[in-house]
Amino acid sequence: MTRTSFIFLYAMFLFFRPPVLYAEPVQVHDDLGRLVSLAKPAQRIVTLAPHAVELLFAAGAGDRIVATVSYSDYPASAKKIPRVGSYTAIDVERVLALHPDLVIAWDSGNRKNEIQKLIQLGLTVFINEPHSIADVANSIERLGKLAATEKVADRFVKRFRRHYHRLQKTYQNRRKIRMFYQIWNAPLMTINGQHLISAVMRLCGAENIFKDMPSLSASVSLEAVIAAKPEIIIVGGNKNKNAAWLTAWQAWTTLPAVRHDQLYFINPDLLHRQGPRILDGADIMCRDVEQARAR
Repeated sequence: MTRTSFIFLYAMFLFFRPPVLYAEPVQVHDDLGRLVSLAKPAQRIVTLAPHAVELLFAAGAGDRIVATVSYSDYPASAKKIPRVGSYTAIDVERVLALHPDLVIAWDSGNRKNEIQKLIQLGLTVFINEPHSIADVANSIERLGKLAATEKVADRFVKRFRRHYHRLQKTYQNRRKIRMFYQIWNAPLMTINGQHLISAVMRLCGAENIFKDMPSLSASVSLEAVIAAKPEIIIVGGNKNKNAAWLTAWQAWTTLPAVRHDQLYFINPDLLHRQGPRILDGADIMCRDVEQARAR
């Protein structure tokens, strides 16, 4: 073979061979401020909360999820993802057997000892806990970076932020309405001002009557609700399954919310999950608050 022929064949080899991809290491901080590092973008992800599944799908990485927990049912394709227990009872051995390169944990939902065990066993864990609407968008951006799906994540976040600013512009200067938001019936439970749902209340121009509670969520007395005189009561529940939760308030006619018939349901999945549908829930809440404001 002549030297010219060799050079030609070698050039053809270089031209037609598949490109070698050198994955860059990825680093982000999670919601506890921990540095989360991956040698390459995540390909096998386990999520330990339903909202984390929704965040990953919004970030364009839903097809990387190899396992999740019970109640992870949105979007519809999430129902087919294998389960590794519930968010309060993780099957650690099953998680390990899946060899994930990334685990998304939920700080206020998962048991602390189970999260720590996964970390101690050498798994890379991103701990998520959005407290504000901005945190939801930031979560999607960081998960997009961890999975190298930034373009999809960025497109979603741009739409999400436009939606947020539209609501903010509409309601930020409206008269404040006192709200009681009920998350459970027996015992009667609500959330404090640090909870993400309270951020939605503020966006809509509503004030959480229990914003100063020390815990994110806690039981409250009926007497305390009556004393606070809410102008609107919203129940995070299913209108068909939990109808009694709202009708029980009808007996308390001294409450402004009852007197003016300002009692509403909201699908809890929209607001109780700290995910990308939070603004869909905000649309509904803001509409209800506007009704109460008009009375």
